[in-house]
Amino acid sequence: MSEHISSVETIDVRFPTSRHRDGSDAMNPFPDYSAAYIRLRTTAGAEGHGLVFTVGRGTEIQVAAVRSLAAMVVGQPVDELTADPGALARRLVGDSQIRWLGPEKGVVHMAAGGLVNAVWDLAARRAGKPLWKLLADLSPEQLVGQVDFRYLRDALTEEEALAVLRAAEGGRAERERLLLAEGYPAYTTTPGWLGYDDEKLARLCGEAVEAGYRLIKLKVGGNLADDVRRMGIARRAVGPDIRIAVDANQIWGVPDAIRWMRELATFDPYWIEEPTSPDDVLGHAAVRKALAPVKVATGEHVHNAVMFKQLLQADAIDVLQIDACRVAGVNENLAILLLAAKFGVPVCPHAGGVGLCELVQHLAMFDFVAVSGGTEDRAIEYVDHLHEHFADPVRISDGRYLAPSVPGMSAEILAASLADYRFPDGPRWAATPTGAAARKG
Repeated sequence: MSEHISSVETIDVRFPTSRHRDGSDAMNPFPDYSAAYIRLRTTAGAEGHGLVFTVGRGTEIQVAAVRSLAAMVVGQPVDELTADPGALARRLVGDSQIRWLGPEKGVVHMAAGGLVNAVWDLAARRAGKPLWKLLADLSPEQLVGQVDFRYLRDALTEEEALAVLRAAEGGRAERERLLLAEGYPAYTTTPGWLGYDDEKLARLCGEAVEAGYRLIKLKVGGNLADDVRRMGIARRAVGPDIRIAVDANQIWGVPDAIRWMRELATFDPYWIEEPTSPDDVLGHAAVRKALAPVKVATGEHVHNAVMFKQLLQADAIDVLQIDACRVAGVNENLAILLLAAKFGVPVCPHAGGVGLCELVQHLAMFDFVAVSGGTEDRAIEYVDHLHEHFADPVRISDGRYLAPSVPGMSAEILAASLADYRFPDGPRWAATPTGAAARKG
């Protein structure tokens, strides 16, 4: 009998980052970085790993969504799944009953993405390649075959996508050599959490520059006077030549975003991220028009490729931010990368959280090698949290991500960490009021 998927395990794993305000922003002042962790097992003993990032309460809902979809994966032939993960992505996203709960957005869409990513992790492990390399070695025709163009053809056709990929073919080998030798640019949000005091902000900004970062990001939107003071501290700490991006995490309406950012303009912000509701395409366009030359960036909460298509069509963003766990996995992110290349908009992936740096680095590196062909005005977000819990953690040197070499998507969490931080009964939670309340509930 051929190899099949024998089981899908889903674990609610949470890390108490709220205790030190790590990850704090205007909308999420006390996040506990968490994940619905996914492990596929095959009848031959192979594994594939994925996850869906969350920030604490509600992770159990994400776990339930993964379990609901898992029945569509168990029993499937491994050779077929790994040869064409796009077929699984279309089946999960297009299921006539589950689709009603989206469609193509929210908890069920991210659950589909977690399972699709786990299949890609399994495929890369079987091929003996890191995911970025597996993707970069595919032909333009194979890559286009992984994308669902149904809702995209008014902005990007199969022929246009092929043209983008074929135009990048000639320099693939040299770009891969450069990637392996030099890595991929990173920017850091580590200094800028809203809950950090002024001394910590200044110290971490200086340390970021010393570590080689040319772009840092600060959270804003809590209090205008505080933001003016914090931006002044950061600008003095890094000097005039380091870019400072700011992130409002959706806290403002459109008029507030414009007013607030005009007050911060004296500090030369590079971009304003998520200035308003992530669903408001025209609002982003209005903010961009009012605040130029400050750039507008968004993407970590954008539901699907259709919304990215509209943001690009409306000239609403200057920087597109993919997320490895928000949309329906690698396949939909392929579509988004191709859209960005067609419209000439740079991609600066959102990362941090639990495993987001580990996963999304593969997509950005693939984009450099096989799609966009460049790194100008591009960088992957980096946050120095929780990497020690991963079997293949990100590696940073002189402000750059070093290319992963271990087969897979770098999604595997260490067994000891899963056991310790499993919610609510892992030893890191069992004795806490939060864990006890969850067990009673």
